[in-house]
Order: sequence, then structure tokens, then C-alpha cells
Amino acid sequence: MSNELIFGVSDFVAYLNQTLEVAYPYVTVEGELSNFRVSKNRWVYFDLKDEDATLRCFGTVYMLPGPLEDGMVVRVAGSPRLHPQYNFSLNVQNMIPVGEGAIRKAADLLAAKLQAEGLFDAERKRMLPYPPKHIALVTAGSSAAYADFIKILNARWQGVTIDHYDVLVQGEQSPGQIVQAITAVNALPEPPEVLVLIRGGGSAEDLAAFSTEAVCRAIATSRVPTLVAIGHEVDVCLAELAADQRASTPSNAAELLVPDKQYALQVLTEQRAVLGRSLQQLVQRQKDEVRDMRAQLRVALESVYQRSLERLVVARQLLEAYSPETALQRGYALVREGAVLVTTTEQVRTGSQLQIQLRDGTIRATVDEVNKKGTNYA
Repeated sequence: MSNELIFGVSDFVAYLNQTLEVAYPYVTVEGELSNFRVSKNRWVYFDLKDEDATLRCFGTVYMLPGPLEDGMVVRVAGSPRLHPQYNFSLNVQNMIPVGEGAIRKAADLLAAKLQAEGLFDAERKRMLPYPPKHIALVTAGSSAAYADFIKILNARWQGVTIDHYDVLVQGEQSPGQIVQAITAVNALPEPPEVLVLIRGGGSAEDLAAFSTEAVCRAIATSRVPTLVAIGHEVDVCLAELAADQRASTPSNAAELLVPDKQYALQVLTEQRAVLGRSLQQLVQRQKDEVRDMRAQLRVALESVYQRSLERLVVARQLLEAYSPETALQRGYALVREGAVLVTTTEQVRTGSQLQIQLRDGTIRATVDEVNKKGTNYA
């Protein structure tokens, strides 16, 4: 007995923890959630159980994927510990729902929470620049979604700068990497115009990272406008609802971002043709208007000329009617003294030499007597 190793209680607990750190530094455990509770809005306590055993778990609210309920099947990852007072437990760093039922239930709970906060409201949505010159692409670089997006984007439009942020798009580490990438994009002094988050199709468990609270909040609070396309057209993740715009597939995301250059050229050609026809029609209308105006002007000038001619004839007739020559023809005479026309008796006196012009000649006469108007010479 003298060689028997004897531990104190604290030493033995410390020894066991050291052994656990070496043997099981990080483990993943799956089971049914029970006794779930949150303390002081920070600490999380729950039990993980199956038919034969129960495991006490401890963590913080920051590792939660979203609201959870007892009875859901979850997968947790963390470090096993033997606490001096609280016995054996698992210090949880990561936690995700497992199975379509649990994943759907967790997503519904989180959707209701975020909807109540207004994170999905249409008023929050921003317009995306079209087409953008600089985008940040967050996805797995080895994925088909990445290849399809790049292929379609380059086929439709050139000159777009793409900054790729390579992240895991499924699994326990996926939400954290996605959040880190979004944070990094927003921290740039000159960020891109659009942040694009894409992933191809998969099971509910494969897509679970895109319905976690951390990812949804990172997207909703991004100062860079966001476009999210997860899975196929029938798949809808909460990250898409939090984004400024959703695309049905990664390929559709590329189509929404940039126009098709061939289609744009076709439209430009058609618009040019329409513009050409419009200009021709405009020129023709102007020509027609000028022609009509010239015709109207010609008619107006002819009318003015005719009226002027008529007035000239009338004036000539009046002039001829009041002409001295006409008066002479009617038997009147013009009397002059020298070059001055005599129109009143005041202009002459006895002895004045007068020339009397008649229609057929001139008579020279001497004034013998001047009789004023009204004088009676009977």
C-alpha cells in the first residue's frame, strides 16, 4: 500500500481534465435537447440525451444557431470537462439542429424572431448597382456554384472585378467562416459594390448554415448591399430573406447582377434602327411642313398681290377721276398767273396777266375787273 498513488479530490479532478484534454480535446455529440434554458441573456444550459444516457452541457448564447426547443435533435461540438462542483459536462462551442424536422423547426423559430425585429422588412431592402464594377463573392472555391457563377458572369459581361472569399458552405464551421468573410468585406476602406453569397443545392442539413442567426444578422447589418442565392429555386433559406435581393440559383445571381452583352448589343442595334427611322420621319415631317408653309405663303402672297393690284386700280381710277386733265375734258379750265395756279380772287388784281388752259389750248388774258364772291354786278 505504500506505493499506491493517492490523489486529493481537486488533484484527481485536474488529472482527469488533463487526460480528457489529451484524449478528447474536441468532440461532437448528437442527441435530443432537454431542459434548455438561457441565463442572464448570456449563459446556456441544457441536457443532451438518448435512450440510455444524459449529458449535461454548458455554453454561451453566441454559439446558438437560433432559437431552440426541447425535443429537437441537435449536434453539439465542444470540450468535455469535469467540474469540481458541477460534475461532468460538455463545454459547447458549436451547436446545430439535426434532421429535417429539427432544422425546419429551428428555422421557423428563428424566422419568427427575426421577422418580429423587422430584419426581413421590404423597407430595408436596397437596390443593387447595375451592373457593378466590383463584387465580393463568398462561397467555396471548389464548388459547382462558384464555377457556374464565374462562367455565366464572364459570358454575359466583362470588366467586373471579383474578390473571392473562400469559405465552407456546410458543416459546423461554415456559419463562423461566412460571418468572418462578411465582416472582412465590410471592414475594407473601399468595399466592393455588392456582396454575393452563393451555394448549390443540398439537403436541409447541408443548407442549415444559411438559416443560422449569426449569418442572418451579418447579412442584415452589412453596409455593402447583399445578393444571396442558396440551393435550387425551391430552396429558401433565412439568409436569402435577410439579404437585399434573393436569386433562385447561383446562376440566376450572375444573371441578375449583369446584363447579357449580346442582348444589350441587339437592343442597342434595334434602338439605333428605331432612332434612325424616327429621325427620318422627323425630317420628312419637317419637309412636309416646310412644303405646306411654302404653299400657304405662296397663296398668301398671291392674295396680297391681288388685293394690292385691285387697290392700285381703284387708286388709279380715283387719280384719273380727280386729275386736272380729266376736269379739262369735262369743260373746266385751269387759270395761272405765271407758274402759280389761281384758285381764288385774292390772288389776282386788275391788270394781272393770266393763262387760261382749256382742253384744246391756252388763252392769254388780262384782268379788267375782279369781282368778289357774293358781289352783285347786275
